Amino acid sequence: MSDLQFSDSVVVNTDADSLYALVSDVTRIGEWSPQCRACWWDEGGGPTVGSYFTGRNDDGKRTWETRSRVVAADAGREFAWVVNDGWVRWGFTLEPADGGTRLTESWSFEPMGIEGFRGRYGDKADEQIAVRTAAAKAGIPVTLAAIKRTAEGG
Repeated sequence: MSDLQFSDSVVVNTDADSLYALVSDVTRIGEWSPQCRACWWDEGGGPTVGSYFTGRNDDGKRTWETRSRVVAADAGREFAWVVNDGWVRWGFTLEPADGGTRLTESWSFEPMGIEGFRGRYGDKADEQIAVRTAAAKAGIPVTLAAIKRTAEGG
């Protein structure tokens, strides 16, 4: 993977359908993520392709909101979304594993996002991209561990 893509996995002692129901409920992301504080469905949406949700993030220095669109909703297999209609792609994939389900969280900074950051931040775009990349790489293992604890009743 390039520097602008990252994924990590954990085996969760539960079935794929139960785990999918958990990770596709975006209203719970704030419970697990070290940076996302809350998410809510827009306009009565839900975990279906094409639905939008808003997320509120806080990195300790600033708070901001993003709007995301669900791009994959395959029960028991994959749930994914894009931020700002394609700047960044986040997702979860699920597959059978000894003792339960392997949950993989992935993140990628898309070319449209690089271009968008250049327009938004100008000369500071590379610095901002590096900050977001570091946050994703540090946050994914934390998020996965928290989801595992929740799913396993811990």
